[in-house]
Amino acid sequence: MPFSSNTLFQNYFSDFKNYDEVLKSNMTINPNWEKLLNNLTQFGNDNLTAKQAEIDWLMDENGVTYNVYNDPKGMNRSWNLNIVPFLIHQKEWQDIEKGIIQRAELLNLVLKDIYGKRELIKNGIVPQEVIFAHRGFLRQCDQIQYKTAKNLLIHSADLARGPDGRMWVVNDRTQAPSGMGYALENRFSLSRTMPNIFQGINVKDPSNFFFHFNKMLIESAPQNKDNPNIVVLTPGPLNETYFEHAYMTSFLGYPLVTGNDLVVRNGKLWMKTLKELKQVDVVLRRVDDVFMDPLELREDSYLGVAGLLDVIREQRVTIINPIGSGILENSGLIPFMNAICNYFFNEDLILPQIASWWCGQEKECHYVLDHLKDLVVKRIDRSNRESIFFCEFLDSNELKTLRDEILLTPYQFVAQEKISFSTAPDFVNGNLEPRKVVCRTFSIATKDSYTAMPGGLVRVAPERENLFVSNQRGGVSKDFWIVTDELQPNIQKYSWNNTCKISISHINDLPSNMAENLYWSGRYLSRSLSTARYLRMVLNKMNSEQYHNRKTDSESLVFLFKSVTTITSTFPGFVGKGSEEILKNPLKEIISLITDETRLGSFAQTMFSFNNSYYTLRSLWSRDMWRVFDSIKKLWDKFKENSDYSIPELVKFLDRIVTRLIAFMGLIEESILVNQGLLLYFIGLQAEQAMMNVAKSRALLVFNFDEARQYEILESFLLSNESLNIYRYSYRSHLSLENVLNLLLLDKEYAKSLTYQINRIKKDIDRLPLPKNTEGISKCQQKIAKASLLIKNLNTDMLLQLDEHEAIRQNLDHVLRDLGNLLHEASIELSDMYFNHSYQQKQLVNQNFPLS
Repeated sequence: MPFSSNTLFQNYFSDFKNYDEVLKSNMTINPNWEKLLNNLTQFGNDNLTAKQAEIDWLMDENGVTYNVYNDPKGMNRSWNLNIVPFLIHQKEWQDIEKGIIQRAELLNLVLKDIYGKRELIKNGIVPQEVIFAHRGFLRQCDQIQYKTAKNLLIHSADLARGPDGRMWVVNDRTQAPSGMGYALENRFSLSRTMPNIFQGINVKDPSNFFFHFNKMLIESAPQNKDNPNIVVLTPGPLNETYFEHAYMTSFLGYPLVTGNDLVVRNGKLWMKTLKELKQVDVVLRRVDDVFMDPLELREDSYLGVAGLLDVIREQRVTIINPIGSGILENSGLIPFMNAICNYFFNEDLILPQIASWWCGQEKECHYVLDHLKDLVVKRIDRSNRESIFFCEFLDSNELKTLRDEILLTPYQFVAQEKISFSTAPDFVNGNLEPRKVVCRTFSIATKDSYTAMPGGLVRVAPERENLFVSNQRGGVSKDFWIVTDELQPNIQKYSWNNTCKISISHINDLPSNMAENLYWSGRYLSRSLSTARYLRMVLNKMNSEQYHNRKTDSESLVFLFKSVTTITSTFPGFVGKGSEEILKNPLKEIISLITDETRLGSFAQTMFSFNNSYYTLRSLWSRDMWRVFDSIKKLWDKFKENSDYSIPELVKFLDRIVTRLIAFMGLIEESILVNQGLLLYFIGLQAEQAMMNVAKSRALLVFNFDEARQYEILESFLLSNESLNIYRYSYRSHLSLENVLNLLLLDKEYAKSLTYQINRIKKDIDRLPLPKNTEGISKCQQKIAKASLLIKNLNTDMLLQLDEHEAIRQNLDHVLRDLGNLLHEASIELSDMYFNHSYQQKQLVNQNFPLS
C-alpha cells in the first residue's frame, strides 16, 4: 500500500527522521500492518475519534488508574490507552522471544552468583564496584539459598527498536515488575470496544502465559506444598500501580495484603486473620527490596514484615522475586552483559544493547569525558528519572557540574550512546502521528527454562518529538499484538485448574487489614450519608427561612445550626468561642463543613476517609461499584471547582451525592458474600448509623420547647432521617415526641430505629469468629448485649419526663449518653480484638538505606 493512498497518514512525517514501524524508507507500508490499517480505515476518522472517546470513557468507568506522585489528580489519574495497537509478526517475535528467555536465564545466573560464589567478580568479568557500590546489593541477602526452579522467577525487559531495525534492550526490571495487569486490561478493553479491529488478523492470546504464571506461584511454595497459601503484598493505595495490584489479585484469586497483615512467629510467616494466624507460603510482592524487612533493612519501613529475612533463610516462605534482586536493575551491568553471556553460555547476546561505557574504567572514562556532549549519562543505581542526563541539552555550566561529579566518583556513572528509537502510529486529533515506542516484555520461570508473554505492555511518548517514554511523564499505552499466519481461537480462556484453595474464601481467613477496612468503609459510608442528609435538611430550612420569616423559624434555625456542630463534632463552630460572629453568616460555616477536607468531622473529611478505605478494598469491589464511586469523585471534583456557592446549588450537590452513596451501598451486597467479610461492613454501617442516631437524638430531642418550635424540631429530625413519610403513614397524626421516640428509638422492626440497629449489631457481632484462645463471649459482645438490654427495658413515659426546671428530658439524655458510650466502647473492643496492628519490631543498630 503506498503511503499517499491512506488519508490517516496525512502529515504523518514532515521529514523521515526515525525508523518507523509502519513506513518503510521508500514510504510504503510494512505488509505486517496492512490488515490493521485497512480495518482502521474502514472505521473512518469520525468513528475512530468516537471509539477513542469510548475507550477513554471505559478506562475511566472501570477505574483504571496510574497514580503519579505529586499529580493534582492524585489517585484518580486515568490510564491512557490509544486505539491503535502495536504489532509484531510471529516470525520476528520468535527471535525476540529467544532473546528474552536467554536474558532471563542469564540474569538468573547473575543473581545466583552475586549472592553466592561471586565468580563473575573473582574472574574479572564484572568489576566489584559495579556490584558493591550499587544500593541494590544487600549484604543481608548474601548466601541465601532457594529451592525454587530459578532464583529469578519473574523478569521484565523494556525493548525498543534501534536504528538497525532490531529490538534492543533498554532496561531490566527484576524487583517487582509492573505492567502485566495493565497489558491484560488493554486487551480486554480494546476487544470490548473495537472487536472489528481484529477482523482478519490472528492475534496470539496471552491466556496460556497466565496459566503458567499461576502454576509458577503454586510450584514455588516450600516443600512442594499441595495447598499453599499465596498472597500479593502491596505498599498500599498510594502506590503508582495500585490499580494493578488490586486487579491482579481479583484476576488470580489471591488475597491482597499489606505489611500490617503479616507477622513473623516461630520462624514462619503468618497472615493475621480474624480468627487466628494463617501460615503464608508464597508472597508475590510489589514492595521494593529495602522496605521488605524493617528489622534488617530500612528500619523506617512500614511496608514490609519484621524478621522476614530469617524466614527466607530457613526456606519457610518464597518471595517472588527474591529480596536483593534489585541489584540486577543496574545500568552498570550493561557494558559487561555480553561478556557475562559468553562466560556462562559461551555465546553472544541475542538481543543487542545500547553501546555503554562504565566510567570506573580509566580508558572508558576518558572516552566519556571527551564525548560527553554526544552521550546519555546515568547513575548505576539511579532511583529516579532525574538521574538521567541527556547531555546534548545541557548548557556549559551543567556539563561542567556533571563532569566534576563523574571525576569525583567515576564508578557511579555509566554513559550510553544516544540513539533514536523507532516510532509507531498513534491516533491523535483525527489523524495518525508517529510516537516513540518502548515495549515491556515479561517472562516467568518454569521448571526447565522461562516462558514469555506473547506481547506485553507498550508505552509511547505523549508528544510527537518527546524523548521520554514514561507513564510518570504522561505517556500513553497500547495493546501489544503478536500476529501470526495461524488461525487463533476466537474465545479467550482466562481460567485454570487451581489446586490452591482461595485464601479469602471465608471470613475466618480474611486478612486483618482488609477486615478493618471493610468495617471502616461501612462506618465512613454511613457517616457520609448521614452528614450529607443532615446538612441538606438544614440548607433546605435556610432556603425556606428566606421566604417565611417567622420568629419560630429563626429560633428553630439557630438551634439547628448549633446541632450541626454537636452532631459532627466540628467545634467550636456554631456553639463555641466566636459563635455569635459565625451565626451572622451561617452559610460560610456550612460551606466549610461541606468542602474543607482538613477539618475533622466535616463532610469532606469523612468522604476523604471513605475514599481511602475504598481504595484499600478495590480488589473486592465490582466494576459497577468502581463506576458509581468514579461518578462520586467526578461530581465532587466538579463541585470543588466552584468558589461561590448558593443554597440551591449546595442542596442540588448534596441530593446527587446522597443518591450515589445509596447506590454504592446497594451494590456492596452484590460484591462479596456475608461470610467472606460483608458481615464486617454491616457491623460498621449499623454501628455508625446507631451512633449518629444517638447524636441527633441528643441534639434535637432532649430539650423542651413550646409546641410550635417542637413541631419544627421534630419535623427536622424526621427529615434528616428520611423518616417523615413513614411516620405519617404509620401514625396518621400530628407530630408528637412520643410517637417519634417510638419510631426512631424503640421500634424493633424499623431499620432506622436505634433498637433495630443495636439488635442488628448484636446479631452480626455474635456471628464473628472468636479469636483463637478466646473463651466465652468477648468484651465487645458484652458491651453490645448491655446496650441491647438497656434499650429493651425503656418506655416512652420514662423518657418523656422533664427535669425540675422543665428544660430538658434528663432521663432521655442519660439513656442516650449511656448508649452512645456503650457503642463507642464496643467499637474500641472490636478494633482491639480483630484489628490490632500495633506490634512492631525495630533494629538494634541503625542502618542507612537512602532513597536517593
